[in-house]
Amino acid sequence: MMNSQILVPPTDDSTTTDPDNALQHEPLVSGEQPVLHDHQPEVAVQEQQYVPAPVDLKWRNLDWPVLIWMGAMHLGVLAAPFFFSWQAALACAILHWATCSIGICLGYHRYLSHRSFKLARPVEFGVLAIGQISGEGTPLTWAAVHRLHHQRSDLKGDPHSPLEGKWWSHILWLFVKAPREQRQKLFQRYVPELVDRPMLQFFERTQVYWLFLMAGALMGLGYLIGGPFGAVSFFFWAVCVRMVIAYHSTWFVNSATHLWGYRNYDTRDASRNLWWVAMLAYGEGWHNNHHAHPNAANAGHRKWELDPTFWVIRLLQKCGLATNVKEHWPEPKKTSLPE
Repeated sequence: MMNSQILVPPTDDSTTTDPDNALQHEPLVSGEQPVLHDHQPEVAVQEQQYVPAPVDLKWRNLDWPVLIWMGAMHLGVLAAPFFFSWQAALACAILHWATCSIGICLGYHRYLSHRSFKLARPVEFGVLAIGQISGEGTPLTWAAVHRLHHQRSDLKGDPHSPLEGKWWSHILWLFVKAPREQRQKLFQRYVPELVDRPMLQFFERTQVYWLFLMAGALMGLGYLIGGPFGAVSFFFWAVCVRMVIAYHSTWFVNSATHLWGYRNYDTRDASRNLWWVAMLAYGEGWHNNHHAHPNAANAGHRKWELDPTFWVIRLLQKCGLATNVKEHWPEPKKTSLPE
């Protein structure tokens, strides 16, 4: 349900559609500051649609399906303590690891968005299917929006920079509705090598079904274990609590790791390494490392920068299920943001 509304920022015809270029930062223009979306009155309506910003977050522009879904999941968290069971809590923990680390971090992010390694076809399908039940959108949309973020990180056109506001980067950017027809432009520009793949088109068409089938299956499992109470317990814990924790684990990468932490590299953007986000998001919190070397499969670059998602990639590599794994193991010089 996430990332459904982000569109291609307006550019001239010279903008590249090379997916490799979309993974890298655009160079800073002389004198350009990392501030987004100037949104003066003279800005064209079409341009505002291309680059959602806090000024666009108005009643008539709300993406109601996304807003209702997110609201329902968060309300479910409030009800969960009244329906606690250890079996449901265990399912919540296992599925949080599976969807967050395997589905999103490994599958959507390092594999699909950055092509940091190759996966055997059955493993690829399994990993992306796990990403589908995370509720963070389809593989194509997630990868396209993420490549856009890397290209314009903390500049005009970044879909979720905290320079627009902490809450904007964390969650509010998801709620701006945009014209549906622009999604294909986003795909053609940022994931041109992926958009026609039958597997990814299948996931694109069936996203909603995956979510409801997942919820039904978990409630069925809960019923088998604990009857009607077990079914409700599994819904609130293995679906609602698990999804909300996973959502915020991912969103902290967009918000917190562009605000707080330390830097190993002087990147153009404000990305930082933040240990507690790395723990919540299975290694994704080493965000400055990632922005400096986005195609590397490993996000941790120091010995103590633990990266559980890369451990799984390494295991798949040893089993012959992941190949062409790109790695980066420097001895970085610790630097800080310029004054």
